[in-house]
Amino acid sequence: MSNASPNAPAWLTARPIAHRGLHDRGAGIVENSIGAARAAMERGFAIECDVQDTADGEVVVFHDHTLERLTGASGAVKATPLARMTALTLTGSTETVPTLQAFLAAIGGKTPLVLEIKSRFDGDSTLTRRTLAIIEDYDGPVCVKSFDPEVVALVRDLAPQRPRGIVAQSHYDHSGLDRLPETTRREMANLLHFPRTEPDFVSWRVADLPCAAPFLCRHLRSMPVMTWTVRDAETGLAALGHADQIVFEGFVPKLD
Repeated sequence: MSNASPNAPAWLTARPIAHRGLHDRGAGIVENSIGAARAAMERGFAIECDVQDTADGEVVVFHDHTLERLTGASGAVKATPLARMTALTLTGSTETVPTLQAFLAAIGGKTPLVLEIKSRFDGDSTLTRRTLAIIEDYDGPVCVKSFDPEVVALVRDLAPQRPRGIVAQSHYDHSGLDRLPETTRREMANLLHFPRTEPDFVSWRVADLPCAAPFLCRHLRSMPVMTWTVRDAETGLAALGHADQIVFEGFVPKLD
């Protein structure tokens, strides 16, 4: 394991980070849409979004592994060709599912972007490789993160200059990842993968703060700690006693 300082530019935590953009379904602005990205930029926030890969290996900005909740269609994103995916209207809006390229073009480098590479924990590296290729020439501040240590380790190998982070929590009993082996969940909860991932930042579940792993990263290695998902101002203020920035939704934080 290297003793080098993490690759953590100041923009990583300079602004509150709008979780899946500044979305408001009641106003017709849906999570991970270009409208949500523009709303975040208008208010001066950084943006977090999720990426998934389609049947033909392209990348779309979309959170769920399946289509039902966000589009009303059925099936897996991974089984859906790009042309069909980008023709789907996001439920509650007039927008369609954006490609990563379209999302980047809409942001145009105007605010920091945190890309969460979604993982099925199946060892498939298609999404990671394609995402890194797409953002290679993007002229703006962008970093990547994932719950999956193998994704972060691959980013370290393929694009060591790209800021990379691990998304984590202290317990995985009710996170949708409870199907993973106990040894894997223990490794993730305690950052025991650190020698092979060497993340530049940590994004930790707010309900678990304070706890040892992010505390030690922050104070012994000077790693920025983000915390997710903050849903009210009071929680956000308390969280900033243990983290450097919040990933938020459901309210609008005040900017200094």
